[in-house]
Amino acid sequence: MIRIFYKIRQKLFAEGKFSHYILYALGEIILIVIGILIAITIDNNNELRKIKRMEQVYLTGLKSEFEQNKNKLQTLIETNRLNYEDAKKLANFIATDSFPDEKTLSNLLFNAFSYEIAYNPNNSLLTEVISTGYLKYISNPTLRHELTAWESVIQGINRQEAGLREQRKMVVDIFRSESGSIRTILEGSGVALQEMQLKDDETLHSNIPVLQTREFENVVLLYALSGLKTETNHYNPLTDRIDRILQLIEIEIK
Repeated sequence: MIRIFYKIRQKLFAEGKFSHYILYALGEIILIVIGILIAITIDNNNELRKIKRMEQVYLTGLKSEFEQNKNKLQTLIETNRLNYEDAKKLANFIATDSFPDEKTLSNLLFNAFSYEIAYNPNNSLLTEVISTGYLKYISNPTLRHELTAWESVIQGINRQEAGLREQRKMVVDIFRSESGSIRTILEGSGVALQEMQLKDDETLHSNIPVLQTREFENVVLLYALSGLKTETNHYNPLTDRIDRILQLIEIEIK
């Protein structure tokens, strides 16, 4: 093809047809430019398809990751709710001055204060997407914003959980002192025998007098309130945020 163009130019030049020669040269330049533009367009389209394929891979992975995170959160919400509901039962016993038997009390204390609340979502793919700069491949700007804000939201929740753990520790510390008995709680709830294989102690110290103290009432109420606020002010909004992220992902998945 190049040889043909060359022969045509040579013929026009030899015949002295300079105007035709110039027009032909311009036409040839235009053809070359058009060819370059076509090649660039093809390369750009290929790159765009590559980016779209990569975006779909990340979106599919993020969907799975956030679905797992939602399931983890729902389990944690249920555990936290059981904790603060049992703490409220203890507070109501104090308010009515009607105390349960030792076994019932031990079960309530064990269920309310044995389980530490901490949300640890799986962020492995999201961390990779952000740290490697692949977030730019997510074309939806609203989704990009939600993904970028995720870490700071989790940090805020972790701070709330740290406060809840501190309230829980204050309650447990009462039973670590001379006024309370951890062993009584373990035996009354069945943990001592079933899980720890401890022998029964026939001279167990009663924990009922602990319920009659102002200190216990104060820390139990603060713990129950902190657990309730953790759910309503943090976990429920986080559930809505995860649902919003999943909806945005679902829209973008082709």
